[in-house]
Amino acid sequence: MTDVARIVIVDDDRAIRWVLERALAQPDLDVQSFERADTALEQILRQPPDVLLTDIRMPGLDGLDLMARIRESHPDLPVIVMTAHSDLDSAVASYQGGAFEYLPKPFDVDEALALVRRGVAHARERRAPAAVPEGLSAEIIGEAPAMQEVFRAIGRLSQSHITVMINGESGTGKERVAQALHQHSPRHNGPFIALNMAAIPKDLMESELFGHEKGAFTGATSQRRGRFEQSDGGTLFLDEIGDMPAETQTRLLRVLADGEFYRVGGHTPVKVDVRIIAATHQHLERLVEDGRFREDLFHRLNVIRIHLPRLSERREDIPRLAQHFLADAAKELATEPKVLTQEAEQHLTQLPWPGNVRQLENTCRWLTVMASGREVLVEDLPPELRDIEGTESAGGDWRGAFREWADRALAAGHTHLLEEAVPDFERILIETALKHTGGRKGEAAELLGWGRNTLTRKLKVLLPALADE
Repeated sequence: MTDVARIVIVDDDRAIRWVLERALAQPDLDVQSFERADTALEQILRQPPDVLLTDIRMPGLDGLDLMARIRESHPDLPVIVMTAHSDLDSAVASYQGGAFEYLPKPFDVDEALALVRRGVAHARERRAPAAVPEGLSAEIIGEAPAMQEVFRAIGRLSQSHITVMINGESGTGKERVAQALHQHSPRHNGPFIALNMAAIPKDLMESELFGHEKGAFTGATSQRRGRFEQSDGGTLFLDEIGDMPAETQTRLLRVLADGEFYRVGGHTPVKVDVRIIAATHQHLERLVEDGRFREDLFHRLNVIRIHLPRLSERREDIPRLAQHFLADAAKELATEPKVLTQEAEQHLTQLPWPGNVRQLENTCRWLTVMASGREVLVEDLPPELRDIEGTESAGGDWRGAFREWADRALAAGHTHLLEEAVPDFERILIETALKHTGGRKGEAAELLGWGRNTLTRKLKVLLPALADE
């Protein structure tokens, strides 16, 4: 038998009380209404309901004061605030006071009933012990085959000091992989220093990397150690390496070759022992062909390459990633973790996620702040994520999805689209062909219309972990 939930309504408007009493006249709901908040307060403190609906502006004790008094002894009681004054101040005051939801008048009775049921579910979840997610890695989460390949690469490199290049779109988690490579390396007790090349003005880049002597330039009032010195004995992660200017590329090449450098304005060589992990979303081979990246530096950095898939290529990881990010956001904001309904979870796995893992993480932080109940419904999602049109679909028109991706990328300010798209296009075809042939490269090359040598060359660049298998 279903438990009956107790609902209390407080409103000095008799018509509102009448409408709500009839709208909530359900077999599993027991409704009690009050005209005055002070009268209702005595009853609520003696026997708290599952959900409280209260008007704001009433004679005597108003709704916000009623909510504040109740929260002193019953902080988890869901309170739905109703008001005919649906202005910003009322909404803000309601939520700051701890309201579960805000219901402006006039309201739809079905909407009111749905809110009450959500409040009941929230109250029952609060009373139940929260499940602690198990097996969530503090580093990287991924059960998709493409992520398992990344894990294997990290494992193979765990005893190595070798230089690594990480490829992947913005937001795929390149810095997390770099941190994992460092943490599982012989240098794990040393420093891990991350530097984004795209975020540093070109005229400050050499000083940032190599430091400077006092008086080396205007504003250099003291000696400064650069990132190379700071990461001595550890790992230096150079993100967006493709944005490094030509003169800095030359200096970096010398450091990698000799293990020493000069600070800006200095005359004494500084020797360091640093492992370099570089990352880029660009196609470095094309930059080399265009003369925008030194070929000798490319070969120095591109010893081992790890490719990170887009989030849309590892959809099976989205529920677990979302659970992890919701738990993280709850901890950060000192609140209870939100839980996705099955429908919301399914909806998230079908979205295109152009911002990749970072977009999912930011969405989970948004939901932790904005979703009213502990349980997250599809309608709780940000407006731009509720519409599933344009979602990439394995069974849909891939040309249309590809065209939409190009439109979104250009609208977001991306450049050099071919450098992003062509390697991913070839990589997907290679992986699929190898899957169909059980890993037999000669047959896979034939399926793709390539010669065996062409496939071998492409594997070395696009999927180095498979090249030697």
